[in-house]
Amino acid sequence: MVKWVYTFGDGRAEGARDLRDLLGGKGANLAEMANLGLPVPPGFTITTEVCTFFYENGKSYPPELGSEVEAALDYIGGLTGRVFGDPENPLLVSVRSGARASMPGMMDTVLNIGLNDVTVEALAKRSGDERFAYDSYRRFIQMYCDVVLGVDHHHFEEMLEHYKEIKGLTLDTELAAEDWKRLIIAFKAKVLEARGEPFPQAPREQLWGAIGAVFGSWQNPRAITYRRLHDIPANWGTAVTVQAMVFGNMGETSATGVAFTRNPATGAKELFGEFLLNAQGEDVVAGIRTPQNITEAARLAAGSDKASLETTLPGVFAEFVRTANLLEKHYRDMQDMEFTVENGKLWMLQTRNGKRTTKAALRIAVDMTQDGLISRDEAIARIDPASLEQLLHPAIDPYAERNVVATGLPASPGAASGAIVFSADEAEQLKSAGHKVILVRIETSPEDIHGMHAAEGILTTRGGMTSHAAVVARGMGKACVSGAGGIRIDYAKGVMTASGVAFNKGDILTIDGTTGQVIEGSVKMLQPELSGEFATLMQWADGVRRMGVRANAETPQDARVARKFGAEGIGLCRTEHMFFEGDRIIAVREMILADDEAGRRSALAKLLPIQRGDFIELFEIMFGLPVTIRLLDPPLHEFLPHSQAEIDEVAQSMGVSSEKLSRRAAALREVNPMLGFRGSRIAIAYPEIIEMQARAIFEAAVAVKKITGELVQPEVMAPLIIAKAEFDLIKARVDATAKAVAIETGVVIPYTVGAMIETPRASLRAGEIAETAEFFSFGTNDLTQTCMALSRDDAGSFLGRYVARGVFAADPFVTIDQEGVGELVEIGVLRSRKTRPDIKLGICGEHGGDPASIAFCEKLGLSYVSCSPFRVPIARLAAAQAALHRKPESQA
Repeated sequence: MVKWVYTFGDGRAEGARDLRDLLGGKGANLAEMANLGLPVPPGFTITTEVCTFFYENGKSYPPELGSEVEAALDYIGGLTGRVFGDPENPLLVSVRSGARASMPGMMDTVLNIGLNDVTVEALAKRSGDERFAYDSYRRFIQMYCDVVLGVDHHHFEEMLEHYKEIKGLTLDTELAAEDWKRLIIAFKAKVLEARGEPFPQAPREQLWGAIGAVFGSWQNPRAITYRRLHDIPANWGTAVTVQAMVFGNMGETSATGVAFTRNPATGAKELFGEFLLNAQGEDVVAGIRTPQNITEAARLAAGSDKASLETTLPGVFAEFVRTANLLEKHYRDMQDMEFTVENGKLWMLQTRNGKRTTKAALRIAVDMTQDGLISRDEAIARIDPASLEQLLHPAIDPYAERNVVATGLPASPGAASGAIVFSADEAEQLKSAGHKVILVRIETSPEDIHGMHAAEGILTTRGGMTSHAAVVARGMGKACVSGAGGIRIDYAKGVMTASGVAFNKGDILTIDGTTGQVIEGSVKMLQPELSGEFATLMQWADGVRRMGVRANAETPQDARVARKFGAEGIGLCRTEHMFFEGDRIIAVREMILADDEAGRRSALAKLLPIQRGDFIELFEIMFGLPVTIRLLDPPLHEFLPHSQAEIDEVAQSMGVSSEKLSRRAAALREVNPMLGFRGSRIAIAYPEIIEMQARAIFEAAVAVKKITGELVQPEVMAPLIIAKAEFDLIKARVDATAKAVAIETGVVIPYTVGAMIETPRASLRAGEIAETAEFFSFGTNDLTQTCMALSRDDAGSFLGRYVARGVFAADPFVTIDQEGVGELVEIGVLRSRKTRPDIKLGICGEHGGDPASIAFCEKLGLSYVSCSPFRVPIARLAAAQAALHRKPESQA
C-alpha cells in the first residue's frame, strides 16, 4: 500500500533526507534533524504524492489519507501529552508547505490551528498567560482568513492599527489580553460580514482547510512565477508538514528567529541572523518590528542598541551555536535555520541549504574545500554558472561623488541605477519597454516577485536582513537595500521622500546593496575583476574542463574584456559590426549601391585600411590566441540608407544623383532578406568583397609579425554555407589573396579556412564540405531560425506561451533545442569527423554562453564554445561542470 503520511519526533523519524522528493525539503530535513536527536517539535509530513493526487482528482484526497492523519495526530499527542481539539488540554499545530526545491515565501503557512473560543481559554489557563493565549488566537484568525478563507489580511491590520492609535500604543506587544479579546470580537465580525458565515470553530475543519490551502498554494501566481524563474517543474508538487506548535510569544524568555551558519551576503564564517523576543516566526520576516542581532559582534557592527541573543539568553545561544555547527558539518553546506525559544527551551523548526549571493557562494565553496569539508569537484559543481553574472557587472566607483539621501541595511550586494517605480507591475512594464528601474516599496511580498525580477535593484523602507526583499534579492542576484527607515513612501501620489527631498516616479536613483546607501541620480560604476575566491574557483574549473572557451568580439573593448575574463581566443569576429560607424558606413553604402565592379572596388579601397587597422588591434590584444574572423554575413538591406538625408549624403559622396541612388536601393530590397541575399551568397556574387577582407586580415597579420616577431594564425570563416562547391569558390579567393600578400610582403602567414554551419543542408552535407573546410563553427542562432522556421526577432511575441504550455522546455534561442536543432548539430559533427577526424568544431552565438547548451556541446565533444565576453566565466564553469558530469564513476 502507498504510504501517504510520515511521522517524526522524539529523536526518531519514519523519513530522512534521502526521501526529499517524497517529503519535500522541509519534511525531509525535519526528519533528518529528529534522527540526529535535535530538539524538533513532533509532527508529520503529507507527501508530495498527495499533491499530485489532489490535482489529478479534482482537488480531492486519497481515501486512506484521513485515517493516516488521525493516527499521526495521535502520535503527536502521545509525545506532547495533549489532544487535538480537546477543550481542556488542546494540541495546537502549524501547517506548512515544503517543495523538494526551496521556494521561500512562495507558498502558504498557517500557525496556531486548533484555537477556538473554548480552547483559547484552556491555553490561557495552562500557560498562565492570558495575553499570550489571545494574542495567538488573533494571529490564527488573521492568518487563517488570509490563507484559507480569502479575507485579506489588510482588513485586520487596519483594524489593529486603528485600535492602537485610539489607545495611544505603538507596538503589538503593548496590547493586553483585554485588548486582544476586543479585537478578536471585531475580527470575527469582519469574517461574518465578508463571508456570510462565522469563523470556523471546529479544529478538524480548520486543519483540513489549511491542508487544502497549502496544496492549493502550489498553483498560486507567485509560486508559478517563482517556479518559472528557477526552472522548477510544476509536476513536482509540494508536501505539507503538520507540526506541534511551540510558542515564541510567551514573554521575555521566549523568542523566534532566522539564522545562517555563514554570512549569506559575503560568505564569511560567522553566525548571521536575527530574532525577536516575544514573537512568532512571521514577525521576523514581516518587517513590522525591527529584529535584533543574534551575536554580540553583529550587534556592535550594526550599531544597534537592542540586546543580542548572545547576551539576552546566553544558554539558549550556546546551544544554538552547537546545533548550527552540527548541521553545517552534517549537511556539508551553509544552513538556513528557523528556530523558536519557548520559555527558555530551544526548538529547531527548519534547516535547509541557505540562499546566498554568488560572491558568498564562491567564498563558501573555496573555504569549505580548503577546510577539507568538500572536494574541489564538489566546489565546482556547487556554483550555478548563470549566477556568476552577478559578479560580472559594474559596481560603484569608490571615488565617485555620492549624494546619499538615505541609508538602510546592505541586504544584497552590488549596485544598480534606474528609474523609480512603486509597483511590481510598473517595473515589469518599464522593463519590457527597455528601461532600467529600481523597485521602491515599503516592503515587498511574494506577490511582487515578477517586479523584483524585472528591476535592477530593490529598495524597501521596512524589513531586516532576512526579510522577503533581502532573501529573494540575494537569490536573484539583485542589489537590495532594505529597512531604509528614513524614507517615506506615498503610493497614491507616486512620491518617495528622503532627507527632505521628494523623488517622483521616473526619477533616477542608485542603490548600493554593499553599503546600504541610497543615492540620488546615477553614479559612476567600475568594471568587475576576477580575483580572490572567484579566481581560485575559475582556476580549479579550468583544470577539469575539456572544451575551450572563446569570445565573440570585434571591438578592442570587447576583446580586452574577453581576455581579462579568461577567453582562449576569439571564436566569432563579426566583421560587419566594424562597418557601422562614421565614414565606414558611407563607404559600405557606396560599395553596395555601385553599378559595377569598378565602383565596388573603389569603395572597398576606402574600407581596406580601416579594416586592416581593426584587425591589427585585435591581433595585438589577442596575441598568442586564435582569432576566427567571419566574412561579411548580413543581408545588404541592413546597410542601406533609410532616410532621404542619408541617401543624399551617400549620393554626394559617390557623385551621383539622389534619385538614381533611391532607385538602386529599391532594387536591392528583398521580401525576406534573412533567407535571401546574404552570407556566402554575397561572396559568390561580389568576390571582390572577400578579396578586400582577406587582404585586410593577412596584411594585418604581417604587420603584427613585424611588430612582435611572432606569427598570427587567423582562422577565416565563410558564413551561411549550403554546399561544398560554394565553399570551395570562397576558399579559392581567400587562398589566392593569401598567396598574393605573401609574394608582396615576403611573409607567409599560416591560416585556416572554415565554414559556419547555419543551415540544415550544411549539417546534412558536412561530410563533403569537410573535405576542404578545415574547421566548422555551428552558428546555432541562425540554425535555429532555419531549422524551426522561427524568427528570433519576432518569435518573442509567442514563444513564452509555447514554453508555458510545454511545447518547448525552454526558449530555443536561449537554450539549444536538442531534439531538433541539436540533432542537426550532431549529424554535422559525426559526418565531418568521418571525413576529417581531427577537424576543429565550435559553437558560437547565444547558446555558447548557456550552461545547458554547453553541457550538450560537451556531450558531442566539440572543441570549444564561443560566447559574449561577459559570459566567458559562465562558460568556463559550465564547461567544467559538463566535463565532471561525464567523468566515469570510477574516477569521480
